[in-house]
Amino acid sequence: MLNDNTAPLNQYFSLPKVELHRHLEGSLRLTTMLEVARQHGVTVPINMFNLSGLVQVQDKDPQTFTNFLDKFKTLRLFYKSPDVIDRVTREAVEDAARDNVRYLELRFTPVALSRAEGFPLHDVMEWVVKSANEAAQQYKMKVGLIASVNRHESPDLAEQVAWLAADHMKNGLYGMDLAGNEAEFKTEPFYGIFKEARQAGLRITIHAGEWGPAENVRDAILHLGAERIGHGVRVMEDESVVALAKERGSIFEVCVTSNYQSGVVRSLPAHPLPRMLEAGLQATLNTDDPSVSRITLSHEYQHVCEQLKVPIGLLKQSVLRAAQASFLPDDEKKQFVESMKKELKL
Repeated sequence: MLNDNTAPLNQYFSLPKVELHRHLEGSLRLTTMLEVARQHGVTVPINMFNLSGLVQVQDKDPQTFTNFLDKFKTLRLFYKSPDVIDRVTREAVEDAARDNVRYLELRFTPVALSRAEGFPLHDVMEWVVKSANEAAQQYKMKVGLIASVNRHESPDLAEQVAWLAADHMKNGLYGMDLAGNEAEFKTEPFYGIFKEARQAGLRITIHAGEWGPAENVRDAILHLGAERIGHGVRVMEDESVVALAKERGSIFEVCVTSNYQSGVVRSLPAHPLPRMLEAGLQATLNTDDPSVSRITLSHEYQHVCEQLKVPIGLLKQSVLRAAQASFLPDDEKKQFVESMKKELKL
């Protein structure tokens, strides 16, 4: 999906950006993976081209969620040491900074990071928080963290993550996310856990309405307390859910390229983002998994303006909306929103 013609990309690169939906586990650099494979004996092809086919969506790949998720089976092999987790976290922040992202909310899945070598969840979360905060200072940008759990995992694990996340709120871990295969797994086992997370002060974003129907968006809002919806593009299939989302002021973290590559939409021009905006839904733009999709947020902005015909003015408004919808503490958010207004000339 990368566009080698960088001239038209420059105008999108120059925009100050806010990203609310980027997964750490989908942000690993190929060069880093090759080095880790050599150092730790990870059994993968030790050349760029063959490894890319395993961990990145290729132009000739089937556009299905199974193909998309299969990339993570290989990606999970690389979390071999605290140093590796530190490195990939720092590099994810650096890559966002290089793309002129001023604020990044980076979500990570502690259970996935811990499994490769059996690391304690507590340690994994400490490593990511420390590395993200230090990288944010180094690259002079803001970074917030979101701890993610999966529908197919044990609710007991999710509860452990929630309590550990609450302990790190003062260190920039602001929210909880429920992700994973919504087509086959229900959310009911997690209702109580997310209620407790909200009561502890964690903010809530839920993957819904991506590989599952609009009803999942309703469920996320009403039963999981979602302030923001990860993807949510199938909301347009049910007018009553659209109305609910508008009434609640729900924010949609839309990931256009990911939605195409995972088969949620049949083509980029068919993406429902323009209809979502016309319906008055509050949509923001995000990469989801930039390494897996072989994109940057600048590429995503370019796709939205040039293939979906969203005017640049609406794009800028979505950037400001993302700043306003961030999980930053109120005082910090107010200052950040004002600075973004000035830069975007809004």
